[in-house]
Amino acid sequence: MNNTKENKNVEVVDTKRIGNLTELQCITRFYELGFSISIPYGDSEKYDFILDMNGNLYKIQCKHANVHKDEFGVVDYISIDTTWQTGYTRGANFKYHSYTKKDIDYFVTYYDGKNYLIPVEECNTQKILRILPPKNNQSKGITYLINYADETICKTM
Repeated sequence: MNNTKENKNVEVVDTKRIGNLTELQCITRFYELGFSISIPYGDSEKYDFILDMNGNLYKIQCKHANVHKDEFGVVDYISIDTTWQTGYTRGANFKYHSYTKKDIDYFVTYYDGKNYLIPVEECNTQKILRILPPKNNQSKGITYLINYADETICKTM
């Protein structure tokens, strides 16, 4: 069985590799913007890195952007899963946990050449960031990708 996913033109074999690639893309983008990054030793923290922005330190958790297209193949929205799981042993029941403000400050995802920062308090188990308005004209509870773009968010942090 071949469990591969595609990210741009790079074929990635599993979810760990997809996560690593997203993390590298996010770090590279912040570095391009002139910010410093600190990475914790090991893989035991709930955050992936510390972002040093204008003298303030933020705990950042990277999440892969899942792209959703409409019936014409146009990207309608992206989503990120905002939980972490335990139970990695064979036959174990996976348990999903939500991040809190104590764990991280922001989720970040990389899409179309930019980082998108989402405050942890805005997330439960998934965050949907729309590119196009919903076809049913719903406006309440809708969040748009453009409002979370790195150049917009970084100015307010």
